Amino acid sequence: MNKLLAATVLALVPLAGLAAEGTPPATPAGQSGSFETLDTNKDGRISLPEASVDPKLVESFSRTDKNGDGYLDNAEYDERVKPRK
Repeated sequence: MNKLLAATVLALVPLAGLAAEGTPPATPAGQSGSFETLDTNKDGRISLPEASVDPKLVESFSRTDKNGDGYLDNAEYDERVKPRK
């Protein structure tokens, strides 16, 4: 499963580069941005290509996507970034 996810990420990262061509990254390397910052097309969800600006989010994307629809909604994203007790 992890190999499949890795292959998918590697296949999609160049597409994210094309989509973002000419625009600066949404976040500094390795840092999560806000949901609104990462949702670059403003459709109310974060796709894997949109998440590609944050390597840590890409790494945890499938675990964070609780309903398995291939996107992170605001609640799923908030659950990931909230401080753990």
